[in-house]
Amino acid sequence: MGIIERPRRLRSTPILRAMVRETGLEPSSLILPLFIREGIPEPRPIAGMPGVVQHTKDSFRRQIDLAVKAGIGGVMIFGIPAKRDEQGSEGLNPEGVLAAAIRDARAQVNDDLVIIGDLCLDEFTSHGHCGVLNSKGAVDNDATLEIYGQMAQVLASAGAHMVGTSGMMDGQVGVVRKALDANGFTDVLILAYAAKYASAFYGPFRDAVESQLQGDRRTYQQDPGNFKESLREVRLDLAQGADIIMVKPALAYLDVLYATSLAVDVPTASYIVSGEMAMVEAAAAQGSLDRERGILEILSSVRRAGASIICTYWALEAAELVKKGL
Repeated sequence: MGIIERPRRLRSTPILRAMVRETGLEPSSLILPLFIREGIPEPRPIAGMPGVVQHTKDSFRRQIDLAVKAGIGGVMIFGIPAKRDEQGSEGLNPEGVLAAAIRDARAQVNDDLVIIGDLCLDEFTSHGHCGVLNSKGAVDNDATLEIYGQMAQVLASAGAHMVGTSGMMDGQVGVVRKALDANGFTDVLILAYAAKYASAFYGPFRDAVESQLQGDRRTYQQDPGNFKESLREVRLDLAQGADIIMVKPALAYLDVLYATSLAVDVPTASYIVSGEMAMVEAAAAQGSLDRERGILEILSSVRRAGASIICTYWALEAAELVKKGL
């Protein structure tokens, strides 16, 4: 036939395919989001997110143990308080649900798992926005920054190894870095949600945190049609002291993730968000795809696009699938 190059030779056996695989998955690269709800007697399932629950203190601790045993890299903790107000005051409460969960997790595992605190007000405000509002009902950027600085200290004092600045306020990383450093928390890392889009794929998450959102977040989260704006946001967050750069969501923004990974000299992360998870789960439930293969294929695509860290609700399951060599 005159065929000199035969790429199929490299695919002939499972061990050979594994040997030449360009993109691999490691459990240590995975972060598991966890929701802990104040005042519930038992774990509460979340609509649209099979297998994901709002945790009680006891079930939360069990998940922390499972995370360590699975060998994943870390957990990202979201707290849902029993009461909210316009200022998001419970986010600053050292004894509040989020700070207490971080303290418990750190005491439980010390440095065997990276403990990440979500540094945002949306779970704590009665209006559901990621910041406080001004007299016209718009999110007040600079007033919110002052609260972020205080909240960073609360989460760091509780034992967070890392804080996730997910609010998309201008200047947030710089204010948080300054507040942490000024109070002796120079080793606490900042996971900057530099490119966070106003996405349709956050729906189930809002059920998870019982969001009280009124309106939308388009004045501070990015427009889905924009690309260069992401690179600007990344540049600004790096200049302000970001340790890791996040692109969120993952699947609809793999081009942004790829470009970001090439542009920066810090680790990059991405978040497979609740709606993206829900699509796969719904398709698998009706027999349209092989669920386990689909999960691994999606995780591999995010890694291939440049994410060294992936935040995913499938973290524990994916870690086991990777160990099995699937």
